[in-house]
Amino acid sequence: MDITQNNTAEQQDLTQHYEVLQQLGSCYTSVGKYDQAQQCYEKAAVIGPDESAPYVGLGVIALQKNLLEDAEIAFRVASRLEPDCSAAYSGIAMVAQQKQDYKLAFEMYLKSLECDTDNLTALLGLFQTSCRMNSFAKVIHYLEVYLDVHPGDLSVMFSLAALYMKDGRFGQSKKILSDILALDPENKDAADLLEEVERGLAEKKCAGATIG
Repeated sequence: MDITQNNTAEQQDLTQHYEVLQQLGSCYTSVGKYDQAQQCYEKAAVIGPDESAPYVGLGVIALQKNLLEDAEIAFRVASRLEPDCSAAYSGIAMVAQQKQDYKLAFEMYLKSLECDTDNLTALLGLFQTSCRMNSFAKVIHYLEVYLDVHPGDLSVMFSLAALYMKDGRFGQSKKILSDILALDPENKDAADLLEEVERGLAEKKCAGATIG
């Protein structure tokens, strides 16, 4: 075997080892074994120094431990290594949200969605921060885009209905809530919000009649 073949074989071994470490890190994180997960991600970062994924993993662990500064550092490293890393920006946004810096959280969730419109974590985070900031237009757009691709996602449908209501678009809100209840008749949150929307529609109608 010549040098080139040796190098290729070594590289393949390293790649496989990196992928195994990443998968183990994810498994350990999912069951709350954060110390073991951290060890896996740190080893993966050594093998793949230009990869963003280990740092995203380390950021998630730090966030779970409420180590906000450590989490932000890890997510920012990931975003520098991969400028289009949706998970990195979503992580920075989650840290900002925890710190009640809703302006930064809003900006980072938007940036995350610009990289990946299917990032549900960013989508729901953007919904939460938009409610804090009373800024609905951009998040409504991304929720609509997401539902075009995933039309049956009840949690996103409900979020969009809530934002339509907050934005005074009662008719659109009522339609979505009716669709949710057609799919899930026992959905109490949707039923309660529909009552609120119908009250809003009635008040709007009364106000229109008074002005007329």
